[in-house]
Amino acid sequence: ELFGSVEPLLPSLREDGVAVWVLGAGPYPPGAVALQELLDAASEELRPEDVWEPRDMNETCLYIFTSGTTGLPKAARVSHLKSIMCLSFYELVGASGRDVVYLALPLHHMAGSL
Repeated sequence: ELFGSVEPLLPSLREDGVAVWVLGAGPYPPGAVALQELLDAASEELRPEDVWEPRDMNETCLYIFTSGTTGLPKAARVSHLKSIMCLSFYELVGASGRDVVYLALPLHHMAGSL
């Protein structure tokens, strides 16, 4: 839906080495990676644990983006360890997959996104 806004920027993004991934119905111009095709072709089998286990728990797991309250929005690094610590909170309070969690924080806030 928003791809039309990014499409004119594709040539300059390619020059800067930025990959553009798109999920949804295509077709897309060269330079955009259509994720749906990759998802459809992916195996349902999990790989051995040593393939996807991080070498160092302090390595970057994901980036969240700040809201920009103290300046422009920017990426904030979240380690594997911090992600697991956030997941452990749910285990600590006895939450399960049957529970519904109301999220009052925006998703760009780490407590909201994890």
